Amino acid sequence: MFHITERLKNFREARMPRKMDDFQSYGQKLISLFARLLFTGEKYSLTEAARLLVCSKQTVLRLVDDIRASYKVRVEESFEGNRKYFQITGPRQSLARVPMTEREIAVLQMCQAFARHLLGSRQFEEATLAIGKSRSLLPTPAPSLTSGFESYRPGTIDYSPFQVAMYALVEAIQHRKVCKISYQAIMEDRPKTLYIKPLKIFSHKDTVYLHGQLAKVPGKPYKEPEFDPLMAIHRMKNVEVTDRSFEFPADYDFEKFFNHHFGIIKDEPFEVEARFSGWAARFVSERWWSPKQKIMNLGKDKVKISFSASSSAEVSSWILSFGEEAELLKPGWLRKELAYSVAKINETYNKT
Repeated sequence: MFHITERLKNFREARMPRKMDDFQSYGQKLISLFARLLFTGEKYSLTEAARLLVCSKQTVLRLVDDIRASYKVRVEESFEGNRKYFQITGPRQSLARVPMTEREIAVLQMCQAFARHLLGSRQFEEATLAIGKSRSLLPTPAPSLTSGFESYRPGTIDYSPFQVAMYALVEAIQHRKVCKISYQAIMEDRPKTLYIKPLKIFSHKDTVYLHGQLAKVPGKPYKEPEFDPLMAIHRMKNVEVTDRSFEFPADYDFEKFFNHHFGIIKDEPFEVEARFSGWAARFVSERWWSPKQKIMNLGKDKVKISFSASSSAEVSSWILSFGEEAELLKPGWLRKELAYSVAKINETYNKT
């Protein structure tokens, strides 16, 4: 079942281009996908697998075919809506216990340190204990690299007081349970009670959010909201997991919803064009802002960038963060709003 040498030898001629780097990349992708399917037992959609492996959907289909041929396992296919899923099913007890490698543990230690301020003290200690257990399974003792990684925390949120809420949300996501959440928005005087179908917990700029769907309030008619709820976990006053179940929406696509446009707030998308100079030009050029962004070199330390966005407030604050090194060119209506904001700022600082 686990003999792959002969198959890998044949990939070069039968499947892949003659370039050795491409061949190795394909082999690594095959092993990675096989390991994910085998050891987790979870379903992976065709779209998700392509994103995780950084390849096309056609390549994923070829990988699945080769896993079937190479490992003699049954990779089951299923559909939810228009999405195709792959899964290796079977008794987990029959799997050999495969410890993590020294390199994998080092990567986990790095991730643990970088996410420390988002985990809170209790979850951070659990992550530390889990890594310690895995290190003990290595054939030879591995040095701890914990002291080699850290995160810069000034200005971040202490999530230690919100551990109970996070555990409740994790439980609700795992078991597809509706949550009753007491939530106080940043501009509200008092919290409101909402019933939420929790779909995804994610981080953005050192803040942890919950994205979900509004559920029916018991005893009241359901009213379709204009937008799905997006909630900062540190503003949750209480989270109660109810006994009400829900079905995960088959068409839910976090990547498509959040990562196709600049901005965590999701209004109607619009095109942005801005010009940067000096250090800001170098900073902007190094980063990814939107999938279809275009960066044009205008000369020494001068660039123009265009991309799609969904939040005017976030674009404005982003431009202002670069000071005199940035100028918003389009859209015209937002440029006017930004000019008004700059005038008000100037007025504030010119007061005697």
